[in-house]
Amino acid sequence: MITLKVNGQERSVNADPDTPILWVLRDELGLVGTKFGCGLAQCGSCTVHMNGKTIRSCSTPIASAAGAEITTIEGLANADGTLHPVQQAWIDLDVAQCGYCQAGQMMSAAALLRDNPKPTDADIDQAMFGNLCRCGTYTRIRAAIHAAASKLA
Repeated sequence: MITLKVNGQERSVNADPDTPILWVLRDELGLVGTKFGCGLAQCGSCTVHMNGKTIRSCSTPIASAAGAEITTIEGLANADGTLHPVQQAWIDLDVAQCGYCQAGQMMSAAALLRDNPKPTDADIDQAMFGNLCRCGTYTRIRAAIHAAASKLA
């Protein structure tokens, strides 16, 4: 049994220690907002926060999450249900096209803004480099990050 905190709730899972966190989140805990993209930690669709840092959940074994705090896209909103400024900016600026990569994009953007509340375009490009969007919404993603930064200021 592995115990961790997911979106503020303590959870225990009975999974093989080598099982990627992604599959525990989706299959064991029913949190399907985190997506499987490449399985090689290269596209960013599976990005979640573990102890405040972004990780690729498709390649991180659940054993490494024992005792950790995991935040998924479902847990990014505030406790009262109001959306995180990044989530709201994504809606306001109609960022998503197909939407598949967007949970990972938002998780990376939220981490960026937590660490750098006033990022430049170059800061955003660097922080978001590993998150791929097949639809090419990068310009809208950058604009949404700037909008969220303004709301957080």
